[in-house]
Amino acid sequence: MRGRVLAVLTAASVVVAGGAGVRAASAAPVCTVGWTANQWSTGFTAEVQVTNGGAAVTSWTLSWTFAGDQRVTNGWNATVTQAGNVVTAAGVGWNGPLATGASARFGFQGTYSGTNATPTDFSFNGVSCSGDTPPPTTPPTTPPTTPPTTPPTTPPPAGEQGDGFENQTGSVPGGNWAVTYPDCSGAGSAAIDRTVARSGSASLRINGAAGYCNHVFVRNTQILGTTTTAWYVRFWVRHTTALPAAHVTAVAMSDSADGHRDLRFGGQNGALQFNRASDDATLPEQSPAGVALSAPLPVNTWNCVEYKVDGRDGAIETWLNGTSVPGLKADGTPTHDIDGQWLNRTWRPALTDLRLGWESYGDGADTLWYDDVAVSAARNGC
Repeated sequence: MRGRVLAVLTAASVVVAGGAGVRAASAAPVCTVGWTANQWSTGFTAEVQVTNGGAAVTSWTLSWTFAGDQRVTNGWNATVTQAGNVVTAAGVGWNGPLATGASARFGFQGTYSGTNATPTDFSFNGVSCSGDTPPPTTPPTTPPTTPPTTPPTTPPPAGEQGDGFENQTGSVPGGNWAVTYPDCSGAGSAAIDRTVARSGSASLRINGAAGYCNHVFVRNTQILGTTTTAWYVRFWVRHTTALPAAHVTAVAMSDSADGHRDLRFGGQNGALQFNRASDDATLPEQSPAGVALSAPLPVNTWNCVEYKVDGRDGAIETWLNGTSVPGLKADGTPTHDIDGQWLNRTWRPALTDLRLGWESYGDGADTLWYDDVAVSAARNGC
């Protein structure tokens, strides 16, 4: 279920009496709040946009009161805390200053039971957006929720975290996304899915079948933007089947500095791995010790995958749900069981596109959903 409300709340109303009668003039709103919720039986996510209607500020807080038993569990792009039914979101470094008319976007995840009504009594920097005196803050009755351990360091790209899935009008991926079947096509398929989403109401669904010619990818040549020397890729993925023993690819990026061969991210021997198509090098090495230094991809839940590829020195680092994975890191210093193959030649990638999908080089079929995809020149965070 998805609900959306746009609350436009004014700061004050001035009544002026004159000889000809009475006229009312409304001041500019203190804030305008856009609230988009995506909920299921016991939980929900909310994407919030707050627009400053007053003088420019160097930092901001937005507060509201839940009418039910909603509880915030985590947030992103803001520090979100809760005391009783009162929730306060505070801007982080990069989105703290807001000029007049400027907006900031953030989100959070929570739980609820019964109803999940949208709040209406917002306050911006302690001033009620409706012009009323803000209610007293309820003393904390429960510990405030812990803010995210890895907040973003740069603003996410425009759109729904930059991926544009929310803007799709049909089931066939369009806009900056195009379905591709490299070399041959078979049973693999891709679609915009409005029944499963990590945030908002749409995600990219990949139906990946086993066998080389059953692969399918959805390609975007624009999302890399102007980032030309180091790429921080972040996506959320949900899949239904554990990674197989056979080699599979879920993400591919063409490397113009390596004969346009792909840098591939997927799995082998049940754990995540990178694979360089030009020489079939893997990161980590596929020894038992090397595989143990990687990680499996949990099934039937949304996972945040982040990785950095640096074209200046060929460095790679990978995070799964905010935690760095040692087997998926190459920093130029040889590490036994991890990067022996990877460092056997000089590699300075120049990435030109991002493809999300599924390719199996043996056994292994899977259904995957991708959402909240972002690429930037600094870590995006989960």
